[in-house]
Amino acid sequence: MLGGIIIILILKVKQKMIEVLRKGHKGKTIIILPGMGCSFDEWHNITETLSETNRVVMFHRPGLGESEIGNEVRNTEAVVKELLDLMSVLEITEPIILVGHSYGGLCAQHFAKCHPQKVAGIVLVDSTSVDLQELDELDLPVLDEDETDEVWLEKCKSYSSMEQEQLRKIVNPTLSEKLKSIPKEIQQRLLEFQIRPSLYKAMYSEISNWKQDAVVIKSLETTINVPLIVLGRDKEFSIKLGKQGELPEEELRIFEEKWQELIRRQRNLSNNNKIVFVECSSHAIHIDRPDIIIQSISEIVKKCT
Repeated sequence: MLGGIIIILILKVKQKMIEVLRKGHKGKTIIILPGMGCSFDEWHNITETLSETNRVVMFHRPGLGESEIGNEVRNTEAVVKELLDLMSVLEITEPIILVGHSYGGLCAQHFAKCHPQKVAGIVLVDSTSVDLQELDELDLPVLDEDETDEVWLEKCKSYSSMEQEQLRKIVNPTLSEKLKSIPKEIQQRLLEFQIRPSLYKAMYSEISNWKQDAVVIKSLETTINVPLIVLGRDKEFSIKLGKQGELPEEELRIFEEKWQELIRRQRNLSNNNKIVFVECSSHAIHIDRPDIIIQSISEIVKKCT
């Protein structure tokens, strides 16, 4: 943010046009990796606050927003390379505070293990686990009707071949009540974000590869000693939300208990760790409890100063 202006750029990064958000002109550099199928605009209020005293950078992976996608494989290794290239283009040389939500958290773990010298601190926000295949081993017949990788792959493949107006009718993009407090133009960007065929092309490739990505990341035996905060969602709150959607409590409880176990294991990424399960939050902790996100990132910044 220069003089109160938010900078959204389309930058050429290794022959590809990438949409980049920059805010702030002083302090530590914080790079936030959003989740699968998620826009950096969801983080608007968080980045507004953080950029008062820090430099904040976010970018849309290829296929998301205005970022170009070709026929390349979309996996966490690709994101690691893109982040490295983007840091070079933006001339970011100091170690960064790396934040990753969901799939972005899986990418953050991969980056930190490959380039520990480039990371000063880490915040994982209800991150995808390197042991995510254990979720597939659970006996959840009702939940699996709509939430398996196979179901999502079929949906993404279909959506990626549609026109925007077709997608508008099928997806019927909406915003949660909490996102309706952000500026109207950003709300509109979020709605349009959901109906781009390229989004689903990217998601198809990411889902196709994330289990192998997890195996690769887990095999990297890098010792990391930087400050790490692992944030996990509220188990009971998430079960309550699922029940409101008429899903069986028994299956929800099995899933959420396993999810919480996988979140706890993520503290092993660094010897210097802290774990917090965030009250009244779903998987979208950044939307439900932006205060805790800001508090956690600020805590890491303070430790690195």
